[in-house]
Amino acid sequence: MSEFRIHHDVNELLSLLRVHGGEGAEVYIDLLQKNRTPYVTTTVSAHSAKVKIAEFSRTPEDFLKKYDELKSKNTRHLDSLVYLLSKLTEDKETLQYLQQNAKERAELAANAATSGSTNFSIPSSTSKISLQELEELRKQLGSVAANSSVQQPLELTRKILRDKQNKKNSGQPIPVFPSWVYERPVLIGDFLIGTSLSTDTTVPIGTLPLASQESMIVEDLLYVLIGVDGRYITAQPLVGRQNRAFSVDPNLDLSIKELVTRILPVAASYSAVTRFIEEKSSFEYGQVNHALAAAMRTLIKEYMILITQLEHLQRQGLLSLQKLWFYIQPTMRTLEILASLATSVDKGECMGGSTLSLLHDKTFNYTGDSQAQELCLYLTKAASVPYFEILEKWIYRGIINDPYSEFMVEEHELQKEKIQEDYNDKYWDQRYTVVQQQIPSFLQKMADKILSTGKYLNVVRECGRDVTCPVAKEVIYTLKERAYVEQIEKAYNYASKVLLDFLMEEKELVAHLSRSIKHYFLMDQGDFFVHFMDLTEEELKKPVDDIITTRLEALLELALRMSTANTDPFKDDLKIDLMPHDLITQLLRVLAIETKQEKAIISADPTELTLSGLEAFSFDYIVKWPLSLIINRKALTRYQMLFRHMFYCKHVERQLCNVWISNKTAKQFSLHSAKWFAGAFTLRQRMLNFVQNIQYYMMFEVMEPTWHILEKNLKLASNIDDVLSHHTSFLDNCLKDCMLTNPELLKIFSKLMSVCVMFTNCMQRFTQSMKLDNEMDRLTLEHGTMLGPPTEEERAEETAKKKLTSKLLAEHADNLHLTSGFEATINKFDSNFSTHLLDLLDKLSIYSTNDCEHSMLNIIYRLDFNGFYTERLEHMSAERSQKAAPLLPRL
Repeated sequence: MSEFRIHHDVNELLSLLRVHGGEGAEVYIDLLQKNRTPYVTTTVSAHSAKVKIAEFSRTPEDFLKKYDELKSKNTRHLDSLVYLLSKLTEDKETLQYLQQNAKERAELAANAATSGSTNFSIPSSTSKISLQELEELRKQLGSVAANSSVQQPLELTRKILRDKQNKKNSGQPIPVFPSWVYERPVLIGDFLIGTSLSTDTTVPIGTLPLASQESMIVEDLLYVLIGVDGRYITAQPLVGRQNRAFSVDPNLDLSIKELVTRILPVAASYSAVTRFIEEKSSFEYGQVNHALAAAMRTLIKEYMILITQLEHLQRQGLLSLQKLWFYIQPTMRTLEILASLATSVDKGECMGGSTLSLLHDKTFNYTGDSQAQELCLYLTKAASVPYFEILEKWIYRGIINDPYSEFMVEEHELQKEKIQEDYNDKYWDQRYTVVQQQIPSFLQKMADKILSTGKYLNVVRECGRDVTCPVAKEVIYTLKERAYVEQIEKAYNYASKVLLDFLMEEKELVAHLSRSIKHYFLMDQGDFFVHFMDLTEEELKKPVDDIITTRLEALLELALRMSTANTDPFKDDLKIDLMPHDLITQLLRVLAIETKQEKAIISADPTELTLSGLEAFSFDYIVKWPLSLIINRKALTRYQMLFRHMFYCKHVERQLCNVWISNKTAKQFSLHSAKWFAGAFTLRQRMLNFVQNIQYYMMFEVMEPTWHILEKNLKLASNIDDVLSHHTSFLDNCLKDCMLTNPELLKIFSKLMSVCVMFTNCMQRFTQSMKLDNEMDRLTLEHGTMLGPPTEEERAEETAKKKLTSKLLAEHADNLHLTSGFEATINKFDSNFSTHLLDLLDKLSIYSTNDCEHSMLNIIYRLDFNGFYTERLEHMSAERSQKAAPLLPRL
């Protein structure tokens, strides 16, 4: 069961039980996900569970009757439900809660009923009901039940089905029988109740001799067997969907009456089959039921031929009641099976695949009865013809032609262009889905392959290429499953190869991934990024609202043309994207999907501060159909997260390198208090070491090995679903190992980056305050002037000025140190950085041990190469365990 299904079922169950408050569904969902088995368990035995519930129930006969009724409807998962209910009977706490819940709901329903109005009055419970009032109430209830169970459902069912089918096929409405087909009961070959077409006077049969009674009853039976009331045998009105009952003249001789009661079940079965044929012949019930009704009509025609022959014998005076019983017996079994099938289809409201499942199961149930099995096999073959026509068109051409919603695959209206726009758009998963109740039981194992086969061909067909399976062959129902299983396997293998070759060779999927996506989003193209960041550094430092997008696009174009990326044939698909949120907010929004914090995070402001271009910058990539199935918006968003993470790390590294350059310049001067400046140099080197090691870890220990695994898996992939799975697994592993799926680690890392950026800003302000760069540029005359190279006098003057300037700047630095507390500021930065770094290493060691994220240990080994931080971490761990240990009681 999928995670979405668990969420849906738990929420629906809580709403049905009207449970509110508390922790909500999250507690139960987490519990179910932890305790569920990842494999399909064996089918449970419902016999012992059924016996246990029957023993527990106050009315075991009603329970068993209901169970048999649901079993006759071929209800799915019935045995699993019975097994669950049997387990509930053992849980007293749950039973007590359910009883209390049922009591509360009954009280609510009673309050709602008293506030509403009824069509007829019910005497109060305090007064006794008279027999006349009871009989009148019974008649009213009976008439309501009869009207609602006979006339209204058929008309209502047809209307619901018609509306559903017309909604699905809006451009081509399905045909409809005219209303007079249903309004004229004479057109139906069943009994007419309440009308007397005969004008003959009926002679009391009890006054006739035995031979005459037999002759009259034989004539009546021949009429009753074809759905017409006789003189002494009449059909009773139907109540709901029960079998037809007959009334026989009570004055009939008992010996004759005994034979009549043996023959009448044939008439009841004929009545049920006839009603089924007339009802299911309507367009609304679909092609499968229509084909089944047509096959039954053929068998009924043979039955009618037999009755015609018996009538001929009766006219010649050669047909006795015993002979009629002899001739009708072979047909009795056939009509009984047909009536049983008709009743099961009616009760289960089966259509399409569910009808075929019922027929298939019935066929297997008659394994010991060759005649019955042959009959069911004939009906199943006839009914499966239209279903298999839809199946063949789907697995051989990728087209669904299912106007009556009978097929196992359902098509949804989705636009493939939205794959580039909507993050949560699941075109591949939602365009075509499997309808569980429409899967025939004999195709259950092949359902996923049938779905995938048509989807593969459909993608290629939508790209304008004609696809026709060369191994196409008519699929025919048979009890030997291997026959059509082999056909589906061949079609699946062909469709997989066609789509995979189309994407890999013609659409160059691997080239798009390795030559563009990897180069740009995973920063694999070093010279391009150095050039691009040099060009755009000043522009990206501006607030995002002040950035001119067209200028960035022009600079991107320039960087692409002037680097090795110029050889990339897909470089024009790369675009600039300025995101509305910073990386932390974006990641937290994604991680909060389908959690309790989702609404709070979505409704919160993106950030309290104005984003800079560096924080909002990202690349985007234009992907055309059908490559957008693989490189969809969801995948691109993950690539963008990885890119923004590494891009910001690269920016921090460049800022720290700029501080190093400024520091190298500052060290040329003999400052009187240069000793406190060494602390800033040391801290800058530690920060640079941290950022560079993090980048190296992400690029060379996470992405590069995982990318090689992806390339290897893509070469071995046999279908597009494998490609999707491998690509998604690659992105998931990269995000996880780069600490982007853990909010706690992400927040600590973000704080570390913020400390580094604030430190670089502080150092740049300090350097600018000393005006080292401007002074040195003004005094440098090594390159000469417009008048020529410097003379000896100019060189001597320059040296004197440099010494004087160095002295003045050193004094200025001392004064700055005394006034602004530079040393205290550096110490504060050092303390914050060390605290956050220790916190990060501590959390990494915990996650790598508890959650078996062993790849994160590489960060610890890189940053703690000399064991310095290990001692600090061990000391922190000892302090934590000492605080957690309970205090010993004093003696």
